[in-house]
Amino acid sequence: MASTTISDPPNTLSTVIDQFFSETKIEACDRALWSDRNGYDCICKLATEEDSHSLKVALQGKSYAISSLAAVIAYYEKQGTSFAPNTLRMRYELPDDTMMVDVSAIQALEVMQNLNTPNSKACLLGLLNHTITPMGGRTLRTSILQPSTQPQRVIYPRYDVIKEFIDNGEMFRDARQALKSFFDVERLLTKFIVISTVDDVVKCEEQIERILMIKGFLEAILEFHTALSPASCALLVKARDICSPEISSPIIRKIRTVIEADVTYVKSALDLRNQRCFAVKAGISGYLDLLRQAYKELTGDVHQLVDDLKEKHEITVQLKYDNSRKYWLKLNVGEYSRITSPSIFINTIKKPKHIECQTLELVKLNMRISETSESIVEQSNDVIQELACELRQFIPQLFRMCESIGLIDMLASFAHVAHDRHYVRPEFTSTLALRAAKHPIMDRTTTGDFVPNDYYATDNHRFNIVTGCNMSGKTTYIRAITLLQIMAQIGSYVPATYASFTIIRCIFARITTNDKIEANLSSFSLEMREMAFILRNIDDSSLVIIDELGRGTATQDGLAIAMAVSEALIQSKAFVWFATHFADIAKSLHNFPGVLTLHLQSRILSPNNGMPELTMMYKVESGIVDDSQQYGLHLARAMGLPKKFVDDAEEASNYLRQMRLEGEVNSEERKTVQKRQAILKLYDSLKQANEYGNPDVLYGYLKKLQEDFVVRMVAIDKGTLASE
Repeated sequence: MASTTISDPPNTLSTVIDQFFSETKIEACDRALWSDRNGYDCICKLATEEDSHSLKVALQGKSYAISSLAAVIAYYEKQGTSFAPNTLRMRYELPDDTMMVDVSAIQALEVMQNLNTPNSKACLLGLLNHTITPMGGRTLRTSILQPSTQPQRVIYPRYDVIKEFIDNGEMFRDARQALKSFFDVERLLTKFIVISTVDDVVKCEEQIERILMIKGFLEAILEFHTALSPASCALLVKARDICSPEISSPIIRKIRTVIEADVTYVKSALDLRNQRCFAVKAGISGYLDLLRQAYKELTGDVHQLVDDLKEKHEITVQLKYDNSRKYWLKLNVGEYSRITSPSIFINTIKKPKHIECQTLELVKLNMRISETSESIVEQSNDVIQELACELRQFIPQLFRMCESIGLIDMLASFAHVAHDRHYVRPEFTSTLALRAAKHPIMDRTTTGDFVPNDYYATDNHRFNIVTGCNMSGKTTYIRAITLLQIMAQIGSYVPATYASFTIIRCIFARITTNDKIEANLSSFSLEMREMAFILRNIDDSSLVIIDELGRGTATQDGLAIAMAVSEALIQSKAFVWFATHFADIAKSLHNFPGVLTLHLQSRILSPNNGMPELTMMYKVESGIVDDSQQYGLHLARAMGLPKKFVDDAEEASNYLRQMRLEGEVNSEERKTVQKRQAILKLYDSLKQANEYGNPDVLYGYLKKLQEDFVVRMVAIDKGTLASE
């Protein structure tokens, strides 16, 4: 089923459906039924209560999907079928072989636009978008919103293209230069395949312009094919073959049987009118040739009129043209004031430094030229429409060319960024490991050197809990891993010295703490709704980042919710980076199997004046942040809070900490948990050691593992093992 614009007349979508789903019957329905508001009503009315909450989060900003649902339900109701309220199971599923990036993640991570300055390029799209063609820009947007999950078929071939572009600078420059010649033919083709039932002058002019754009596109294809002639990687070779002269030349020859070879598409108003008039080759129609001769003579009369004005009045007159006034005159203000008979000029517009005007004779010539040009277009229409019908058989090849150009343009943009920023090629393994990785957006916008950090996660260590004081970089650290994952799966190199990723099929983020007034949701209510959506949809191929969960409500309630959510995320086997100020969560979870505790370093320095200074190192280390250092109090003191208030707070903090320390017991149960964790870590290390190929390196590595394991087990027995 489809809206009336899809089934009549046929377009690309209906053609694709017929090609791949030949048994499918396309029926028309009223476009008024295709409504996102009706779709939301259907979800609220028909979906089960459990599905309804998840769908409202998953379908934010996806009006096409919601509108399609409304049309389908309306179609069934029209057939006499209705559904009981709140009984339908509904799920939102992505296209095959693509990653789902949660809408909240897209917004919070600044994937498509900057949160503070929407027009800024300080976002992932702005970082990677050095595309030249409109097709390349659209391909990039689509790839970022739906990254691939096919490393062998899609991602690795893209890496090969980037490598070849970087290695072969001359081919890269030639390809980028060739891309500058392409029009947005991909968008034009969607209009070209529509058969208009009205043959007015405007429609005829538009069709001529489209054919001229296709002609220019195909001529540029030849240069693009030549630029890729040194290519050797499979994807570049395939793109070059799609754009080969064997495919494009027959189409060009078909066009040149009707269109003059030297006529090209340009955007200026006068040149465009001239091209429409002289696009069709001479000799095809005798009457058309007579009209064009008349057009030439009338245009010559206009130029003669201007020359006569210059000679008679001894002034400098510039002949101008636009679509509304057609030909008009531009005179200097001083020369206009010296004219003895200024009444010859009509339609006068006074500007600060010049006068825009016409003469009665010029207006008459404009009318005659316009009538003649319209007659030329009308006489050309039959020939143009016949050519358009013949060209429609080549639409599939033209679409494939556009797709190839868009893809190569996007990969050339990636190569430009990778070469300029010294990015590295990732690989996909069972381990997520990054060395000296950087937040891609912050790395470009931060003044000075950005501090790189490492990331590590395996099948046995998937939950990373990150602690640290305010402004230490926790949020930047966890955001970076999601942006790097997206970059890797769209086929881009990443800012790191080494990068190994696993394939992720869903990315979720819970970061922002803003209210949503239009939905009558507080920050905590919004937080809980989004966490419910995440917990219902995550699996072992998901990546989740969570920042400061539970801080929007009472401390005890928030701590309990954060703890419960953490345990659920651990059980899901998803890759999780969980940033929190709740040190108790980190202390409770660090003995759990599969949990890595991390913290962002901060240092307290004591200068000569005796006032301690808090310095952020922005560097990740294993273990839990040392809350005995009272980083929050030092930061409050550095922000200028009155000394008495800070001293009172410090006294209260010391009292509470002392009470907690007195209640801690070094129990045998805790030692048992620590031993199990040490054995699990040893197993994971031995599993990785199996991949080493150098026997000498392997022997030293295993010796070090043995020594570390013995020291750890002794420390556990003595009760001296520090929290990790």
